[in-house]
Amino acid sequence: MPSLLIADDHPLFRAALHRAAEEAVADLQISEADSLHSVLEAIESQQIDLMLLDLHMPGNHGLAGLATIRALQPGLAIIIVSANEEPHVIRRAIDLGAAGYLPKSSGLTDLQSALLSVLDGERWIPVLLREPVARVAPFSKDADLAARLSSLSAHQYRVLSLVAEGLLNKQIADRLGVQLRTVKAHMTRIMGRLGVRNRAQAIRVLHEMGLTDPARQIEAAQDA
Repeated sequence: MPSLLIADDHPLFRAALHRAAEEAVADLQISEADSLHSVLEAIESQQIDLMLLDLHMPGNHGLAGLATIRALQPGLAIIIVSANEEPHVIRRAIDLGAAGYLPKSSGLTDLQSALLSVLDGERWIPVLLREPVARVAPFSKDADLAARLSSLSAHQYRVLSLVAEGLLNKQIADRLGVQLRTVKAHMTRIMGRLGVRNRAQAIRVLHEMGLTDPARQIEAAQDA
């Protein structure tokens, strides 16, 4: 029985994906996650064959989360689900190992096609976007950034993500329920593995793989 993890921070959208996935694939075991932290916990504790991953949920810095998950679980097939339909973003995701890319504007038929194609070992991109994506040259810097991020463990990535959110070591220790010295040890290893000298440079590696979320751009414009 294939297993699917739906990773998105919007409950209604997760529910819609859940129903559509059940209709598309018989005997599909489905679980859900609402943050990258819960995604990392899920892939550590259970067997996941396929994931629908939102690029912009809590703890996930654009493509950095994809790179980290791919490093921790190379055999896991990941379909990116995003409001971003820019061909260069899709190309970056595919180059970093995504098995498919599903715009949030897609209909039920596209979702079902994506799930079935990826479970059959194929790569899936919406028909209308395939030619524009094919014309985009690879982003050469991604490979280096992904390689550095992929050297981190799940715990180290969590610490780095919290640092990027502005938390101090003591706050991170409280959030994760660990000793302060454990966080300091993680930071030392993080900087060594990323080849950087300080926290600011470590955060920059993470942010350079970040992406702007079009949905949040629209929300910000409406609030202005």
